[in-house]
Amino acid sequence: MSQPVRLTIAVRTHGHTAALKDGRVKMDGFEFEFIEVEPQIAAFRRMVRDVEFDVCELAPTTYFIAKAYGAVYTALPIFFERRFHHAGLVVRPDAGIEGPKDLEGKKVGVRAYSVTTGVWTRGILQNEYGVDPAKVTWVVDDEEHVAQMPLPPNVVHAPEGKSLSSMMASGEIQAGFLANAGIGRAGSPTGGWNTAVAPVDAYRELFPDADERGAEWYRRTGIYPMHSTLVIKDEILKRHPGAAAEIYRAFTRAKAPYLDLLRSDAPGGKEEAKRRKLMKVVGPDPLPYGLAVNLPAINELRRYAVQQGLTPRDVPVEELFIDADKF
Repeated sequence: MSQPVRLTIAVRTHGHTAALKDGRVKMDGFEFEFIEVEPQIAAFRRMVRDVEFDVCELAPTTYFIAKAYGAVYTALPIFFERRFHHAGLVVRPDAGIEGPKDLEGKKVGVRAYSVTTGVWTRGILQNEYGVDPAKVTWVVDDEEHVAQMPLPPNVVHAPEGKSLSSMMASGEIQAGFLANAGIGRAGSPTGGWNTAVAPVDAYRELFPDADERGAEWYRRTGIYPMHSTLVIKDEILKRHPGAAAEIYRAFTRAKAPYLDLLRSDAPGGKEEAKRRKLMKVVGPDPLPYGLAVNLPAINELRRYAVQQGLTPRDVPVEELFIDADKF
C-alpha cells in the first residue's frame, strides 16, 4: 500500500474543523500535518509572503488581493466564519456622528485597510447608505498582508507609539472597528481597551439595530458575508489532481457532527450561541460550503475590493475558486 501524501496545513481549531484535526475524519490518499500558529493572522502573513504551507486558512480579502498580484494558490469554497457587518463599528458620543453619512470628514480606526471586516462594512456603507469612503480618513496601526498593495491617499498610519484604542479614547479618531479589526484587539500596543480613560460603554454602535439591518439585508440580497477561506498551493493541485476533492469532502464530513450539535438542544459556548442566532436568519446550515450557495457573497466582496482600490483588477470567480459543486 502506498503512503499517503502528507500536506502541511495551518488552520484554527473551530467546532467544524475539530473532527478533522483530532483524527476522527480521515482522507483517502492524503494526510495533514497540522501547523499551529497563534494568532492565525500570523499564518495569513506567512502564507501570502512566503507560501509557507501546502494548505492554509486565509482571510478572503487578503486572498483576493494576493490572487490579483499572482498568488500561486487557489481557494476551495470553504468558509470558516460568517457574520453580518452592520455591527462592530462604534463612534464616540461627542463626534457628531448620528448616521452613516456623518462619517465623511471624520477619522475612523481600522487595524489594516484590507482587513476583511473593514472591507465588508465600508462596502455596506457605500452601497447601502451612500457614504463616500474616499471622504473618510482611515487610520491604521498595522501593515497590510499583501506588501505590493498600495494604500489610497486617505489611509494614514497611527503615530508611532499610539494604538487605535488610545486614539479613540483621546478623541484623535472619532470612530473605530472593534476587536481584531481595530480598537481593543488582543496584542494591541495598549493591550486592549484603556478602561481607565474610556470604558467600553463610552462608545455606541453606529447602527444600534444592527441585527435587524443585517437580517433584512440578507433577505433582500442573499449576501451572507464570509471570513476565512481555505487555499491550496497550485503545485499540489497540479501534482495531485484528486487533492481538492478529497480535502473538500474531508472538511464537509468534519462539519457534519458540528451541525448536529448546533441543531440539537445540547449546550454550547459563545460561538455556538452566535451560530444558533444566525441560523434563525440563514437557515439550518450557518456555515455553508460550496460555490453556488456562496456566489452572492463572493461576487459582492469582489465588487467591494475593486471599489475600494484593493485589487489592481477584478479577479474572476473561476480564477479565485475551485468549483467544489462538481465534485
